[in-house]
Amino acid sequence: MTRVVVVGGGNAGLCAAIAAREAGADVCLLERAPEALRGGNSAFTAGLMRTVYDDVGDVLRLVDSLTDEDLARTDFGSYTARDFLDTLARITEYRCDPELASQLVRSSTETLEWMTSHGVRFAPAYGRQAFLQGGRFRFWGGAILEVVGGGRGLVDGLYAEAGRLGVEVRYESRARSLRYDESTGVRGVRVSAAGAPADIPGDAVVLAAGGFQANAEWRARYLGPGWDLAKVRGTRYDTGDGIEMALRAGASPAGHWSGCHAVAWDRNAPEFGDLRVGDGFQKHSYPFGIVVNAGGHRFLDEGADFRNYTYARYGREILSQPGQAAWQVFDQQTARLLRDEYRIREVSKVTAPTVEKLAEAMDGVDARAFALTVRRFNESVRREVPFDPNVLDGRCTVGITPRKSNWALALERGPFEAYNVTCGITFTFGGIRADAQARVIDGDGRVMPGLYVCGEMLGGLFYVNYPGGSGLTAGSVFGRIAGRNAAAARGAGIRY
Repeated sequence: MTRVVVVGGGNAGLCAAIAAREAGADVCLLERAPEALRGGNSAFTAGLMRTVYDDVGDVLRLVDSLTDEDLARTDFGSYTARDFLDTLARITEYRCDPELASQLVRSSTETLEWMTSHGVRFAPAYGRQAFLQGGRFRFWGGAILEVVGGGRGLVDGLYAEAGRLGVEVRYESRARSLRYDESTGVRGVRVSAAGAPADIPGDAVVLAAGGFQANAEWRARYLGPGWDLAKVRGTRYDTGDGIEMALRAGASPAGHWSGCHAVAWDRNAPEFGDLRVGDGFQKHSYPFGIVVNAGGHRFLDEGADFRNYTYARYGREILSQPGQAAWQVFDQQTARLLRDEYRIREVSKVTAPTVEKLAEAMDGVDARAFALTVRRFNESVRREVPFDPNVLDGRCTVGITPRKSNWALALERGPFEAYNVTCGITFTFGGIRADAQARVIDGDGRVMPGLYVCGEMLGGLFYVNYPGGSGLTAGSVFGRIAGRNAAAARGAGIRY
């Protein structure tokens, strides 16, 4: 029987472990974190997963909770394979690896269907990806499904399924190096567990240990000055160990090593993610207000595109502002549209009846400049264009810089609200080179026998920016592929 060692216990690693076990392998999963903190970054997500669907029939194959009333009041639209590929190309400035992108797109729906066969449940992401307008929900931004229970539900469900199938899980086991040479390929992993080194033998190894976002020194080295000051949205355990051990074994680096997924994050959030709060520190409703820095000035186009296509790069914009901070400002016209994360107990928020009073309450902001910014913004709004949060409505500003391209509403209906944010890094884009079968490629362009990679460690999919919901899907797709192929590494050669 083939023995597969999976390094990393988030969504990608768990999908790899389940797929390998399903294909008949003996599987050992190594999780660096203690059991209470297991799941990597996946546990901190809202569970949004981007997938291809042509019509409501495809949605119904993935969702078992839709009622006739739900169907009657919902416009799911469609998101075809071409749409998904176009999104990846456009958002990454046409840099994404075409083979990896094509594999992700064509395998997305069947992978989610496979996940449902292993107990994962999906539901429409009402409230996050569709707003009720005129008695009807209309989904926008290409992503419509989230895992029931969010990231924590996803992780716990996959661990339960892995246990049911007989996957061995070792917690607090930090992988240190690969047992690898060119003649024999992978022979296992050296780990540190309970303060002592140990060798875990294996015929194949799947690397799913995350990026290097929790390593402040690597962030400053690869992302640039100031990135050591960013907050970490998720786990403290993603410090680049898996990447480092793969590179030492001869793997080729790939992807955008100076790029990352980074968002607006509560300024007073802790250094690393808090599982109790989950993704609640994020602040993603900025398209319906304005964002200003300490100087009281706007510095980005809040309505450039749907939130799904801008949020992952706006963290970088915030990091470049004085004090690595900004304020998101709203009035009562859009308060109903603010996501649940704006109502958590830990939120950094001030309110006031007037713009002038709000400016006084916004710590560190130039009050006079802010009041002038709001006045000029209000004067620039094209009020004759109807506001519609479900579409790129073209309700823009004219005559000011930066322009707001959509959803521009004058800030004039108090009380006014402002939320203090900084940069929260989600994951890094640089990683390990692999082909569409998740096989690791070395520096000479050759396949490294028995070595596979998936999840955030897979380099080449995301550059510059990131389409919301594609990370978990990519982890599941390539995790499943890696697990199935790893199970066949010394066997008959199952190919997915």
